[in-house]
Amino acid sequence: MLDEQALDRALAADPDGTLALVADLVHATDESLRARARKLAARLVLDRSRSGRPVRSGTARPRLVPAGQGGDLDVDASLDGILTARGERRPADLDELAARDWGRQDLAVCLLVDASGSMSGERLAVAATVAAACALRAPGQHAVIAFAGDVRTLRHLHGQDPAASVVDRVLALRGHGVTQLADALRAASAELAGARAQRRVVVLLSDCRHTDEDPLPVARTVPDLVVLAPRDDAEQAHAFAAAAGARCAELDGADSAPALLRDLL
Repeated sequence: MLDEQALDRALAADPDGTLALVADLVHATDESLRARARKLAARLVLDRSRSGRPVRSGTARPRLVPAGQGGDLDVDASLDGILTARGERRPADLDELAARDWGRQDLAVCLLVDASGSMSGERLAVAATVAAACALRAPGQHAVIAFAGDVRTLRHLHGQDPAASVVDRVLALRGHGVTQLADALRAASAELAGARAQRRVVVLLSDCRHTDEDPLPVARTVPDLVVLAPRDDAEQAHAFAAAAGARCAELDGADSAPALLRDLL
């Protein structure tokens, strides 16, 4: 069972460890616990990723954003979320609704999530939090791609998937297989080719070990590459970033991810 009061106490005492525990529960064998944990994990990830949102400047234009970010509710764009919630006899969550506000779409981001290693617990929580932070910082133009033995697009650059759905897909990842990093970098470049933003950034969440072709020639063609490495396994990521001309930083748990991503972007 999930005791929400105990969860609040645990989050206050050890936010990273608690979020990692909830991420592990997403794969629980008990069906009802697994379903509840998925909703809870997505909510916790989104809540923690909202810290430190930057203020944009420059020429503004109307855009659709999740209603949780503010703006004026767009009923037409929110109908799917409203109808889904009504069919389930519950109020619609803010992330299921769309709002229209004014902002400059000057940033496009493609997040590459390495799912070849141990994608459970803390690393799973970190990946989900970074995905949510990308959604908040480039709501209209962000993509999420997972890679291991194959390359899977979890959200296309101009997709309409709400952040909660994308976070749920990241939380469902299981580590397995080889690491096709070169193919993942090619997929990221292909996604960003259609971006309207002036700045296009590939954020690579990985220890940068690879088991296919040498990814460095492809990495050197990416104009703006940021590598986020696990703090306990970052040596190869730093070497890869230096050789590729990329920036590299170490993630110290899920709670540090939003602020670190904000600084790097």
